[in-house]
Amino acid sequence: MAAYVPVPWVSPLLYGAVLAGGVYYLAAGLGEGPALWSWRTAGFVAALVALFVLDRAERRWSGARVAALFSRCVLTGVVVALDASDLSQVLFVLLPFTAYFAFGRKAALALGALCLAGQLTGSVLTAPGWYRDPERVADLLMLGVGLVLALSMAAVAVGEQRVRRELQEYAARVGELSAAAERNRVARDLHDSLGHHLMAVSVQLEIASEFRALDPDAAARAMEEARQSVRLALGDVRQSVRALREGTPPLSLSTALAGWARDGGAAPRVTVEVSGAQEGYGEAELTALYRAAQEGLTNALRHARASRVSVAVRLAEHGARLAVADDGCGFAPADATGGLGLTGMRERVHLVAGSVDIDSTPGGGTRLTVVVPRGGGER
Repeated sequence: MAAYVPVPWVSPLLYGAVLAGGVYYLAAGLGEGPALWSWRTAGFVAALVALFVLDRAERRWSGARVAALFSRCVLTGVVVALDASDLSQVLFVLLPFTAYFAFGRKAALALGALCLAGQLTGSVLTAPGWYRDPERVADLLMLGVGLVLALSMAAVAVGEQRVRRELQEYAARVGELSAAAERNRVARDLHDSLGHHLMAVSVQLEIASEFRALDPDAAARAMEEARQSVRLALGDVRQSVRALREGTPPLSLSTALAGWARDGGAAPRVTVEVSGAQEGYGEAELTALYRAAQEGLTNALRHARASRVSVAVRLAEHGARLAVADDGCGFAPADATGGLGLTGMRERVHLVAGSVDIDSTPGGGTRLTVVVPRGGGER
């Protein structure tokens, strides 16, 4: 069991009460006992001071719990033996109280039973017929009540500290999961935005290099499209930085997709069609559709060697449907291993309770279909 911290004010309060009561008992001359200035009184005060110092040292160094408990038992016995007022017997309740924090409930209950048994044994040995003495019976009952109260207070304090530790561990786990989720989100954004534009730049530069001598006009158009992709990439970077600082602005899906359409030139012909209104769709759902379309177009440009690519989005009352189709070389989905782009796309779509389907055959082109329900929000 992990050691817990005792309630810091209980022990010093009892030490102070016992010291004040013992000194007052001697100063007022109550009963028959030693004088106020005597070796017995000095030992009584010194033992109480040692108990106080032991408490302070134990809070700073909790490695020797057994030695600290043994020392507390010895010092408590010394205080009780030297106290003429018998008020110091209340210190016995501190033994199971502090043991509860260091060793747990079973050890505290056992020590409390020993304290009660020791008090009872002392009465039997020193005072025959003690059970007819109201004062001794009351002392024994008060010790029992004090032990119950002390153990109850220790149980409550340990329970509160245990809950606090669990909450701290839970908060740390939540922080780690939140950081991991944020890292995944940033990784998806970098791949989907910069990855798409850089791939487009790479394709256009290859086209420009191949057609530079055969078709200078096509090479010039490819270079212009590469410059446009670079401008779009810079725009995405600025938008991402602005979103991190000020929050994400509302996404217009039709506007965002319209910039991808292109006709003519050496690059594949890309058509974009968006139908329906995006009202009622959350930011997470629109972003999932946009990034899925971006990933589908990037893969078509990079791998398909297609002459035509179509991007169609239909925003309906109950859900949205995205289809990205090309007439390229196709592939066998069962034999393909998903890359970072497909993995990130599936994560985005699944977060909004959507589905992803890829239909392709070698030589028959590829069709990516994404379905996202309306108004579901991010899970």
